[in-house]
Amino acid sequence: MSKGALYLIPSVISEGETSVIPEQVRSIVKNTEYFVVENVRTARRYISSLKLGLTIEDLHFDVLDKKTPDQAVAKLLKPLHEGKNVGVISESGCPGIADPGSRAVAYAHKNDIQVVPLVGPSSLFLALMASGFNGQRFAFHGYLPIKKSELETAIRKMETESAKSNQTQIFIEAPYRNNQLLEQFIKNCNPNTKLCVAKDVSGNSEFIKTLSIAQWKKVKVDLHKIPTVFLLFSGDI
Repeated sequence: MSKGALYLIPSVISEGETSVIPEQVRSIVKNTEYFVVENVRTARRYISSLKLGLTIEDLHFDVLDKKTPDQAVAKLLKPLHEGKNVGVISESGCPGIADPGSRAVAYAHKNDIQVVPLVGPSSLFLALMASGFNGQRFAFHGYLPIKKSELETAIRKMETESAKSNQTQIFIEAPYRNNQLLEQFIKNCNPNTKLCVAKDVSGNSEFIKTLSIAQWKKVKVDLHKIPTVFLLFSGDI
């Protein structure tokens, strides 16, 4: 029996903005019965929003998140060995990028299963595209430390590395701490260092602005509880 394929299915990064989902993705979803997802409720709501004429109750959803034991991954992906295709859906954006879906991909490669990445929105790459920073050399740091002293050290280290290697530094924060993080960068970075703030990327309240730290001191922007990507650059553009 031939094996199924593992499809990496992008989801929306701003709720309700399904116009950013390509037709190819819609077609794959419409013809897929098994899904491993970060959050079942979110995935069901996302598929329903695509209006594909599917009966959601007929689909099979299993959770693959950061708490899923390693030994459970094989069981979740068993349909692949039975010739069924499986779709991986992240909580937001593209599976496998800052996302536990990468564990399903690793399993597929180890078991000679075809992996098919599909085109769709990624807040990290859209923010990088819109920043004006170095798109050939960049690093994604995920979440920065919460403890103030550790955060200040991380900020200075990223700024130094950016200047040394001409590297764009990309990071995110829990939405309710966005404003505090922005304040820390304004406080700790060189006035000439540039910071891009990309809020609600692809959404109705999208805000993407690149300014020097000195300029950010004069700007008021509310990022509270809104998904935001931050990019730092102190190299040469």
